[in-house]
Amino acid sequence: MLYFWAILAYLIVLIGFGAYRGRSVKSQEDFVVAGRRLPARVLIGTLLATWIGSGSIIASAGLAFREGFPSLWFDAGVWIALVVLYFVAGRARRFAQFTVPDILEVRYNKYARVLGTIVTIIAYTAIVSYQFRAGGLVLNLVAGIDVDTGIIITALFVIGYTVLAGMISVAYTDVVNGVIMTIGLFIALPFLIESAQGWETIVARLPETHFQMLGRLSWLDAAGYALPTMLLLLGESGMYQRFFSAKDEKAARRSVIGWIIGTVVIETLVVVLAVVGRSIFPDIDGETVILQSVKDALPAAIGCIALAAIVAVIVSTADSFLLVPSTNFMRDIYQRFINPKASQKKFLIYSRISVVVLGLIAFVQLRFFDTVLEMALYAYTMYGVGITPAVMGAFFWKRATPAAGVAAIASGMGVTLIWEIFGLSETMGLRTIYPALGASLLCLIVISLLSPKPDRAKWQPFFE
Repeated sequence: MLYFWAILAYLIVLIGFGAYRGRSVKSQEDFVVAGRRLPARVLIGTLLATWIGSGSIIASAGLAFREGFPSLWFDAGVWIALVVLYFVAGRARRFAQFTVPDILEVRYNKYARVLGTIVTIIAYTAIVSYQFRAGGLVLNLVAGIDVDTGIIITALFVIGYTVLAGMISVAYTDVVNGVIMTIGLFIALPFLIESAQGWETIVARLPETHFQMLGRLSWLDAAGYALPTMLLLLGESGMYQRFFSAKDEKAARRSVIGWIIGTVVIETLVVVLAVVGRSIFPDIDGETVILQSVKDALPAAIGCIALAAIVAVIVSTADSFLLVPSTNFMRDIYQRFINPKASQKKFLIYSRISVVVLGLIAFVQLRFFDTVLEMALYAYTMYGVGITPAVMGAFFWKRATPAAGVAAIASGMGVTLIWEIFGLSETMGLRTIYPALGASLLCLIVISLLSPKPDRAKWQPFFE
C-alpha cells in the first residue's frame, strides 16, 4: 500500500494547488487561456506534460512490448509535426483567439466552426476516456483496487480538478508534473536495466526484430502508426489553446523548441523502458509493462517517484483534453449561437458544468474499446483527418476556400466513423487513417481549385 499512499498524497497536493490557483480565475480569458500571460518555461512544461500521457505510458509502451524499437514509428509522426508547429506557433499567438474552431470560422465559415467543435468533442472525450482507464490500471496494480472502481476514482478526480480553475491551474501544475515525470523515468531506467541483468542479457532474451528499424512492421504499418499521431498534433486544440495563452509570440515559438527536445527524449525513454520490461516480464499484458516494471523491479523509493511520474502524466493529459472540448462547446456553440451576451460569471458557471457533462460522456465511451492503443488510434484519426487538413490549409494555403474547408472536415469525420462502426479496417485490410485522410485532402484540394478564389479578408490574418 506504500505506492497507493504516495499516489494519494501527490493527488491531494495537486487538488490543493488547483484550489489555490482557482481563486484568481475571474473571467473567460482566465479560465480558457490563463489570461494570455504564460511565459515560455511554463508553456514548455504544460505542452510536454499534456502530450506525454497514457497514450505514451500505456499505448506506446504496449506497442514497444510487442514490437520493440520499431514502435518508435508511433512517435515519429509527432516529431515531424513539432518541426512544422515551430512555424505556426508565433502566428497562432498573434491571431489571439481562444479555440481552433475560432480559426476555422475566420478562415472558412460558421459551418466549419460547428463541425470542428463536433469533431473535437468526439475525439477529445475518447482521449479522456482512456486516461480514465489508465488511472484504473495504475490503482489496480499498486493497491489491488478493482479496475472499474479505479476508473471511477480517476474520473472523479480529473473532473473535479479541471472544474476548479481551468487553464490557469492546469498549466502551472503541468510544469510540476513534467519535472516529476522526467526525473522519475530517468531514475527508473538504470535500476530497471540492472534488474534485467544488463543490456546484453536484455538483447539476448528478445527477438532480433525488436532492435531493427521496421522489425515485423511493413512500411504501410509504420505509416499507419505515424500518421494519426502526426495529424492529431498538427491540429491539436489544446496545443493551440496554449499558444493563445502565451504572453507573446516569442514565448510561443521558444516553447516549441523545448517541447521538441523534451518529447523526443521522453518518448524514446518510454520505449526503452518497455523493451527492458519485456525482457523481465515476458508474459504480462503489454500495456501494463511500465507499471509492472515500476512496481516489481525497482526499489520502493524509486518506484514511488516513478509511479508519481506516471500519475502526473495521466492527470495532466486528462485535465487538458477535458478542458478543450468544454471550451469549444462554451465558446463555439453556447456563446457563438445561443447566448452571445452571456456574462463572465455565467460563462464560468456553465463552463464548469460542461466539464462535468463531458467527463461523464468520456466515461461512457470506455465500453466501446478493448485497449488503450485502439482508443488512441481512433481518437487521433478522428481529429487528425477531421480538423488538421483544414487547419493547415488555413495557415499555409491562401487558395483554400470555405466550401472546401467544410467538406474536408465533414468527409474526414464521416469516413472515420463509417470505417470504425462497420469494422472496415478488418474486412478491407486498410487502416482507417488512409481512406479518411484521402477523403479529407481530396475535398480540401479539389473543391478549393474548383471554387472561386476566397476573399483576401479570409486568408490575410493568417499570412500578414
